Amino acid sequence: MNWIKINIITTSAGIDPVCSALGDLGITGVEISDKDDFKEFLENNRKYWDYVDEELEKLKTADTKITAYVADDRDGLLTLSQIEKSIAAMRSADPGQKFGALKILTSQIKDEDWTENWKQYFKPLEIGEKVLVQPEWLPLEGETERVVFRVNPGMTFGTGSHDSTRFCIEEIEKHIKPGCDMLDLGCGSGILSIIALLLGAGHCDAADIDPAAVDVAYSNLEINGLSRERLDVTCGDIISSPSVRARFGKYDLVAANIVADVIIALAPIVRSFMKDGAVFVCSGIINERAAEVKEALESSGLKIINEKRSDEWTAFTCE
Repeated sequence: MNWIKINIITTSAGIDPVCSALGDLGITGVEISDKDDFKEFLENNRKYWDYVDEELEKLKTADTKITAYVADDRDGLLTLSQIEKSIAAMRSADPGQKFGALKILTSQIKDEDWTENWKQYFKPLEIGEKVLVQPEWLPLEGETERVVFRVNPGMTFGTGSHDSTRFCIEEIEKHIKPGCDMLDLGCGSGILSIIALLLGAGHCDAADIDPAAVDVAYSNLEINGLSRERLDVTCGDIISSPSVRARFGKYDLVAANIVADVIIALAPIVRSFMKDGAVFVCSGIINERAAEVKEALESSGLKIINEKRSDEWTAFTCE
């Protein structure tokens, strides 16, 4: 079955009235894109990114939108006609446009499994000298001497193709020692922790502020045939919460593939997680912020022993 996507352009004040009108027609499942909520989100969550893409910034001035779907058949077209009449009546009763343009935009979409379509773009990826990142749903193309990390990251977490993740993997590969312990901060899909285990680490602890990361990381651990005893994943903010920090000890290797602001905030405390002779690998730093991060690391008593840089991203390895 195909579907008709219905976008109703309104304002924050119009959300409840429009949803109520749709509900009267039996449509209770809607998507709401509230311009005011989105603008507030961008302004209040800057610590989680270095920059906001130019196209994303434009959404701060975009209209509030309510999206509904009806089947592309006789019944669906009848429902669409009822929606158009209901919204037209609301528009006539709102001459001051408190509820915005109340314009209806429609498009046809095919009945496809959108959550699976992205997989066609994720291919096997060789990283460094020893690692092969392999989509879990694809068979190996042939024998390989590389360590194979099988991953099904879902649509939220990285797969290793991004420069920042690749930099981390290359540095972990370089500094990993058999049986060592590693701390993975901002673990996401668990890619760095699990690759470290596959390369010979004895145990990894990991942390992420997103609760979904816990299940995704453990799922990828299972896909790679590793024991749950070798990886502990914690949900929490290691920077702001002393109780979260207290869960972790000292490690031979610490990795943080996050963003510049978080790494700067980590710099004063990361040494408390490092054994003598330990290495700290940090990535996810846009080049424009690299100098700030470098200063924060060195001011915290860390010595930068390697710097990796691409057109957009920088990573530092420190002692």
